[in-house]
Amino acid sequence: MNDTARYTIGELARRTGLSVKTIRFYSDTGVVPPTDRTAAGYRLYDVTAVSRLELVRTLRELGAGLEEVKRVLARETTLAQLAGAHLGLLEDQMRVLRTRRAVLRAVVKLDRTTEEARLMQELAKMSDEERNRLIDEFWDEVSSESGLNLNPEFTEWMRSAKPNLPDDPSTEQLEAWIELAELVQDEDFRATVRGLYREQSARRDAGEEMVEQNEAPKWWAITDEAKASAESGAAPDSAEARALVDRMMALAAEQWKKPDTPEFRREMADHYEGHDPRLSRYWELLAIINGWPQHPVTDETTRWLAAALRASAE
Repeated sequence: MNDTARYTIGELARRTGLSVKTIRFYSDTGVVPPTDRTAAGYRLYDVTAVSRLELVRTLRELGAGLEEVKRVLARETTLAQLAGAHLGLLEDQMRVLRTRRAVLRAVVKLDRTTEEARLMQELAKMSDEERNRLIDEFWDEVSSESGLNLNPEFTEWMRSAKPNLPDDPSTEQLEAWIELAELVQDEDFRATVRGLYREQSARRDAGEEMVEQNEAPKWWAITDEAKASAESGAAPDSAEARALVDRMMALAAEQWKKPDTPEFRREMADHYEGHDPRLSRYWELLAIINGWPQHPVTDETTRWLAAALRASAE
């Protein structure tokens, strides 16, 4: 580009793709003043004005206001400082939009009412402290029944898992939190968890131990294998299923201090047949929110395990 060249507004418009009206506005406001004028008084611009106009267009496309553009051009602020300020605002807007998107997707998926949608929005905007308080209240309520003989270490481990949304959560994580918050407030789900605590209390009264925290990964490995076997089409009465059940019963016998008998296997089958998928969903949602490895126990898995246990008890 010729440093001595001069361009009319029309030529500048063709070079930059901006309208004559826009360039005239920037010229009148002093953002891109003309370099010279013709004898007839028409504005002329040099290559510096062209570069300046390109920068103005870029800044405006990035959301900068006219006064901010003037400060950058006057070197009252740097481009990096301006970009940093706008980046912060943009990230805040993106967080708000992701929250709205998560709520709207949940409303569409679950076909919720206007009032329910409002409550979802409130759930999505909760702070970490408010989220933890909601989970604590859930565990306090389901385990507060008097006379329960609960394993304190296991109980503390269950309630120690809190939803920790990252500073910049994904839409999936926000959706998972909304679903989890609704789940722990559901009275039917609370009744199910209270029933499990009563069952555990009865087992401890009978001298049976519960699964300890450090043994949980072993059970996850068992259910992961069962899930894979069920999905692959392995028959519940196959040798593969029998081997898996034998390992599971060895773990159960060790944990609950009971001999591995056909009766115990049928008891375990009853347990899996009565499995509430919402219990697995609780931990699956926590895994999504916190970025943990997932070990979902699906309905197909529990049905397969129950059938395998009954087949092995024959």
